[in-house]
Amino acid sequence: MNNKPFLKQILFALTIIIFASCESGFNEIGTEIVGDDDFLFEKATYEVTAFNQNLVVNGSGVQTNYSALNTSVNALGILNNPVFGKTTANFVTQLELASPNPTIDLDLIPVIDSVVLKVPYFSTYQTTTANGEKLYTLDSIYGPSDSKLNLSVYESKYYLRDLDPSTQEAQIYYSNQYNDFNNNKGPMLNTGIDPEAPGDPIAAQNTEFFFNNKGYIETTKNKEGVKTNTDMPPAMRLYMDKPFFQQKFFSSEAAGNFVSNNVFKNYFRGLYFNVQNSGTATTNQALINFKAGIITIYYKEYLTKPKQGSPLPDRVNKTIVLNLRGTSVNLFNNEPTPSYEAGIASPNTTQGDATLYLKGGAGAMNIIELFSKEDLNGLDVYGNIDLGKPNGVSDELDELRANKWLINDAALTFYIKQEAMIGTNPPNEASLEPNRIYLYDLDNNKPLLDYTVDASVRAAEKYNKFNFGGIIEKGTGTDDRGVKYKIKITNHLRNLVQNDTVTNVRLGLVVTESINITSNSNLQTPVFSGQIKKIPTASVMNPLGTILYGNNIQEGEMGYDKRLQLEIHYTKPD
Repeated sequence: MNNKPFLKQILFALTIIIFASCESGFNEIGTEIVGDDDFLFEKATYEVTAFNQNLVVNGSGVQTNYSALNTSVNALGILNNPVFGKTTANFVTQLELASPNPTIDLDLIPVIDSVVLKVPYFSTYQTTTANGEKLYTLDSIYGPSDSKLNLSVYESKYYLRDLDPSTQEAQIYYSNQYNDFNNNKGPMLNTGIDPEAPGDPIAAQNTEFFFNNKGYIETTKNKEGVKTNTDMPPAMRLYMDKPFFQQKFFSSEAAGNFVSNNVFKNYFRGLYFNVQNSGTATTNQALINFKAGIITIYYKEYLTKPKQGSPLPDRVNKTIVLNLRGTSVNLFNNEPTPSYEAGIASPNTTQGDATLYLKGGAGAMNIIELFSKEDLNGLDVYGNIDLGKPNGVSDELDELRANKWLINDAALTFYIKQEAMIGTNPPNEASLEPNRIYLYDLDNNKPLLDYTVDASVRAAEKYNKFNFGGIIEKGTGTDDRGVKYKIKITNHLRNLVQNDTVTNVRLGLVVTESINITSNSNLQTPVFSGQIKKIPTASVMNPLGTILYGNNIQEGEMGYDKRLQLEIHYTKPD
């Protein structure tokens, strides 16, 4: 007997049943609900209190020696944001010998050919022009692309210690220590000439510096002088002052200062990058991985010691490479607009603010409290509502715990106040809206459970943990403006509802440069009555800001339908 037709009918029927089940139910993978809200059973919204918090007060700063925190992105440039104001970012870094204790014999008369500082940009290849130039799209450059800066790179004479001598703990450097470095600088060094093109102007590497999106040809020579040309992606390339490096490396004063990097970093204390306006030109600011930068000293020396009366021996090409590693410090000077300064000056910590300001680079954060503050009742030993017995817990949370609902999905949606962000997207320029915001456990300075369990990854790392969210969602209009940010807190809320011993912690909301960085930076002066002493490091790195609708918006007022609320999808128990 042939059962194949019958089996096919059974399989077809099962497929229809499974498909129908998927349409009426939901499928949970980790913390993410697959499908639209139509697939979830019921929805409820709860009150949230959110208010602004200025992060730096009375000229204080935030920790920016990121190298101590194993991070690698620093800002350089001048960002003029029409909403938040002007931010100038300068930079200081130690140098390290790539190979400590190099062999330097002054009897061989070493003479420098050139000294080149090179720091690659974040870039993606775009096209090649008719004349063979390779063009790239630069990432993390904020402001008009035709901007110019007056860039000066000085020898830094300020010694960056590893340990604080008063506490024997790691030394902290702050964003407001501009005078410490500016008053302890040596000569300006980015004044050299390209030996391969001695007639080229040097203004593009100092007084009229710009972030160039063109690739370049790097020419190297072996010991015999044979040249090799290599196509390279865009980078900051500065030809440094040869006499300074000749004296610093190939004179009697250098003796004994290269035996280790600890000795070397006290002898040559680093570089100080300072930016100012270049005439009336517009300005911009870049985030750069300075840790990937190097200085290459190209020099020649004789193979043997020259002897008087004898022909000169042959010369050989050699190099000394310095890494831009060790301790580094970002220095910020913020000049806020009056509207932004007023917006964060007097937060409503009781009822929340109608407008929320987020600003990176030592700017402003938001403090968020889930559920209403009303506490008239509690829970009895059976987990039921106990009327008239407050327990220090929001009545809304008590009710959720008593209901014993299954939380399928929970999220906070932050709508961008677009009318307040006008002017932040210049035509044909990259958006000045932050790509991502980050929600965390403020009371304990650690990530939420939803962040921790989310293993989702993307090709571009900045989009990792996309289930957790916080990525900007843009509209389809011609200006491509941001609409909202949505962050999932499903696991955080489940844990809170299912365990009545878990504390309903306050949440912190900040701009973030990298979702993969969860370390914290110290505030020089604690804020929020001394309760906030640290903030996420990635928020300090990112210079951008956004304005969001808060919770304290009354019915009938503009933005009421976009006010901040906690939205929960749940299933009732049978």
